[in-house]
This record gives sequence, structure tokens and C-alpha cells, in this order.
Amino acid sequence: MSRWKALPAELDPRVRQLLVHLRRLKDHSGLSVRQLAARTGYSPKSWERYLGGRSLPPREAVEALARIGGDDPTRLLALHEVAAEAWQNPHGGTAVPETSVGGTAVPEPEILSAGPGGGGARSLRVALVAGAVALVLAVSSAVLVTMRLMDHGGGAAGQTTTTVTLTAGTSAPSYTCRVKQVDGHWYAGNSRTRNATVGYGDSGPAVAEVQCLLRRAGISPGGIDGMFGPLTQGAVKAFQRQARLDVDGVVGPHTWKALRG
Repeated sequence: MSRWKALPAELDPRVRQLLVHLRRLKDHSGLSVRQLAARTGYSPKSWERYLGGRSLPPREAVEALARIGGDDPTRLLALHEVAAEAWQNPHGGTAVPETSVGGTAVPEPEILSAGPGGGGARSLRVALVAGAVALVLAVSSAVLVTMRLMDHGGGAAGQTTTTVTLTAGTSAPSYTCRVKQVDGHWYAGNSRTRNATVGYGDSGPAVAEVQCLLRRAGISPGGIDGMFGPLTQGAVKAFQRQARLDVDGVVGPHTWKALRG
């Protein structure tokens, strides 16, 4: 795994969060900067600036790295949208994103409309994304989780079903652990991924799958809520120690392999 230099201290936390995810994806891809450049069309120097926090990567670069790393581009693009709003140049304006021409990074000017319906659309979209994230976090802290553990004696050996019901008047998804072994590998019915990178702050079916498999391994991640918080991170580290893996609290291909059996 790469030994990254510390990100600039003046970086906005929202930008820092995006870059931490991108660095993690680059590490788990196993690609060098030159190989990453060849796969994405952005020069090695551009990727060094992006991952070093000296320049904000364009949406296309973020999406390309997400697909190479086997991650969900939608989640990373939402982080990029929020980070782009926070990213400002030394004069207080909005940073100019870059595009790539023949493998060379070229600044791409941002066109803003002075009319009443122009530049506000992008700001509104970013505000909605940030507001949705805040709402999910607020609701998750007040949600009532009811778990019903059922041990089916007539089913496959060791098969356990955990039903998680969320009742807070929201559309937040509920997750069910239907743990079973298929071709020597364990699955819980939420995600069949074996290489997606999942870490602190992530949410969704892949996180719920991790939580179910941790519980199957005898390590409690807290609730099966699809939210990768401190309890889940602690459980992942405990499992990694148990499996003699690198203890980083991040679920990548090696940890998935151990969880799946």
C-alpha cells in the first residue's frame, strides 16, 4: 500500500473526504500512477496533483477511478459535487477543473450565467445533495431498530436470518441477513461484491453485507443498518486482526475474501 504524504492542512474537510476515498481506491487497484494515467487518459502529473490535494480532479477522472477500483461511481460523484462547491482558489473564487487532451491536463473554464436561472442550478443541486446526506445522518441517530434473530433448524447448517426494521417515517432501506454458503463462499443477500472498497462514512448494501458477514464470523458490528460507522470500523479491524490481515479498518479485496470464506 502506498505511503501517502499528508494532505494540505488548509483543505476543506469535504475535499479531504473525497481525496481519502480516491487514494484508497488507487491503493486497492494495485496500479502505479503511470498505469492509472494510461487507464484513464489523465497524465501522471495530473493524478499526482489530484491525489496530493493540489488540484481538484474533474468528474470524469473520479468516475474512471471508481470504475477501475470496482466502487460505485454515483456515491463518489456525489462526494465530488460537494467537494467542488467547497473548493476555492486563493482569491476566493471557484477552482477551475481540468480536462485531458492527448494525456495532458488542460484547465477547463467554468461557464457561469449571470441570469436568474444560470449559475444557481448547480448550487441548488449541491445543496440538495448535502441536505440529503445531513437528513440521513439525522434520521439514523433517531431510528428505532428492531432485530429478529431466527435460527432455522430445517435450513442449511449455520444459516441465520436477521431482519432489521427501520421505523422513523422515512424511506431509508431495511436490510436482511440471509446468510448462506454458495460454492464454498458466504453470502448474506445484500451484495455479491468481492472487491468493492468499503470504509468509514460509506453506506448502502455493500456495508450491510459486511455487517452481516462480520456477525456470522462472531464479531458484532452493532446494528445491520448499512452505515459504516465507528462500531462497524472497530469490528472490521477486529476481524482483520483475527484473519491476520493488514489492520486498516477498510474492507477491500483481501478482507472480502476472508469474510466470504
